[in-house]
Amino acid sequence: MALAFALQLDVVDGSLAGARLFGQEAIEEPIEPGQPLLDEDGNAILDDEGNPRTDGTDLPFNGDTLLESVVFTAQAFVSGAAYWIGILLALFATGGLIASLTERGTADVVLTKPLSRSSVLGGRLLAVMVVMLALLTYLFGAVWLVMSIKTGIWSPRFLLAIPVVFGMFAVVYSVVTLVGVWSGSAPLSLIVTLGLGFVTLVLAVPELPTQINRTWRPIVVGAYHLLPKFGNVGTTMVPQLATGGDVGPLYPLLSSLAFGAACYGLAFVLFSRKDY
Repeated sequence: MALAFALQLDVVDGSLAGARLFGQEAIEEPIEPGQPLLDEDGNAILDDEGNPRTDGTDLPFNGDTLLESVVFTAQAFVSGAAYWIGILLALFATGGLIASLTERGTADVVLTKPLSRSSVLGGRLLAVMVVMLALLTYLFGAVWLVMSIKTGIWSPRFLLAIPVVFGMFAVVYSVVTLVGVWSGSAPLSLIVTLGLGFVTLVLAVPELPTQINRTWRPIVVGAYHLLPKFGNVGTTMVPQLATGGDVGPLYPLLSSLAFGAACYGLAFVLFSRKDY
């Protein structure tokens, strides 16, 4: 939100004439419509035919103009921060809520109420998910609205990142839920979840199976398909949604959601049968 409000854009005839971030010039010289685009060395940027490019075609982040590229860059930054930093902070803020249900004293009080154990655990999870969804909707919606009003570029596709980030948070929290119900330890549930996230980032390295010994290759490939794919979703799908690019195959997201559903199912079964 601070980035969206601090970014001041000067738009002339639909083109970016200047930009300031926190009061500092982000573009030293105004860019007028029809003016050749220059690289960092001051040389004209040429198109495929060798002519100076003036319309900003093929600029980063799929923008047809420099103004769109600035907007898409800001939106990509917000979506990336919400995915990596936002999910991490949310885990630390809510990681102990599930494990607390199994603590002696708390469990005695909660489980004596005229509610099924599934309702107790489901209610706690629902509260976490509602708060997380509300925060994501506020963050993405406010940034999209502010940037769109300032620039006149309305890209509703940016809002599709909300269910993706929320879905991956739900996947991450499924591990916290399962380990918390099984062990009753909030620190352990966070450690296991963070460790799993690190492993999935390693598994997301391109062509990793070809770089390891053949003996371990089936294990690595199997682990990649079995475990959630935090790295793939965070480095490809989320930024592409923010920038209007091709998100590619949905397999990383769908397989991660399937993993999360399995963890939640095991957690509910364990919570309903465990003796507290």
